[in-house]
Amino acid sequence: MTLSESNLQTAYSLAKERYAALGVDTEKALARLEKVAISLHCWQGDDVGGFENPGGELSGGIAATGNYPGKARTADELRKDLDVVYSLLPGSHRLNLHAIYLESDSKVERDALEPRHFSAWKDWAKTNGHGVDFNPTCFSHPKSADGFTLAHRDAGIRKFWIEHCIASRKIGEYFGKELRTPAVTNIWIPDGYKDSPADRRTPRELLRDSLDAVLAEKIDPRYNLDAVEPKLFGIGSESYVVGSMEFYTAYALSRKILLTLDAGHFHPTETIADKISSLLIYLDELLLHVSRGVRWDSDHVVTFNDDLQAIAHEIVRNDALERIHIGLDYFDASINRVAAWTIGARNTLRALLMALLEPQAILKQYEVEGDFSSRLALQEELKSMPFGAVWDYCCSTMNVPVGMDFMNVIKDYERKELAKRA
Repeated sequence: MTLSESNLQTAYSLAKERYAALGVDTEKALARLEKVAISLHCWQGDDVGGFENPGGELSGGIAATGNYPGKARTADELRKDLDVVYSLLPGSHRLNLHAIYLESDSKVERDALEPRHFSAWKDWAKTNGHGVDFNPTCFSHPKSADGFTLAHRDAGIRKFWIEHCIASRKIGEYFGKELRTPAVTNIWIPDGYKDSPADRRTPRELLRDSLDAVLAEKIDPRYNLDAVEPKLFGIGSESYVVGSMEFYTAYALSRKILLTLDAGHFHPTETIADKISSLLIYLDELLLHVSRGVRWDSDHVVTFNDDLQAIAHEIVRNDALERIHIGLDYFDASINRVAAWTIGARNTLRALLMALLEPQAILKQYEVEGDFSSRLALQEELKSMPFGAVWDYCCSTMNVPVGMDFMNVIKDYERKELAKRA
């Protein structure tokens, strides 16, 4: 049921008063949220297929499950789907693009990619006011078939992937220049062993040298920011991942680049929220890939759960909304893909709004005074504060659907567009 504008306004006014009693200005919270740009991951729309070789098999720790109808088959269809998602989100947001989403009339090898292969994405992004982030695609390729890329013992294969990553950085720079907002070019590789290795050090030395070669050419940070992404384990690399948290943390610190934290890349009981404050002491910026791990799988649609709320709270408590780049990273083919995008993005924005409405000054005062009883009591009381009324008001004032109304738009789009796709 759709709430009337008067009911929304009344609910918001009451919520505003409740938060004001705790020293929280809801208008300031909403103004800060409006500036947050979430980077939507293009690969949710087509199950990480891309357009390099449509229908090609995935490999390298990548697996999309489900066969819900309506998958995007072309870049135009993918952009059309994304347009619907952006229309359902308050604020202005970005796109996270993988290298396999090039557009070309002929086969282009990954080490030969150029900005011109992404000109249509640039035109679309410029027209719609989206920034674009970029990723080399170091998986699902004959030269990654044995599970190794930048850390491969074969110098020729390493060279191929080094050149692919160099090309990707130049494409990131192209987007940054054209769209006047820096692209975050993030490197993730699947390199690792299924069983226990005899030599853990050599692959890491090779990876270090490969990354140094990739980053040898300096690019103006106004156009491109480099990031590296660790993982605890993956499919086919259960026992050993070359690019571990320890390796990439040291590398990012020593090379002064961004470190990426993917919420699904760690132990199931380990949250990235606690890592944020530690890393921000030493790193200027971080990249987050917001995902949801379920047991061994890291790529479920983001829900409004404790882990997501903890991540959002740590971003806000560290006053790091301008230092942390937030992107989504999951791919669910078991439900409507447009809905999966929208649900995860709206949940991420809601979590950030909840964090922005926290009375930090009072909580910190209790902590400094050693009044941990009051700290805990207030933390629990906040869970039943009328946060939802502020979120509904946010959506209404930004002209996006309130509550479940966004699903009406998605179901209508499914009937008119997605159902026509074979």
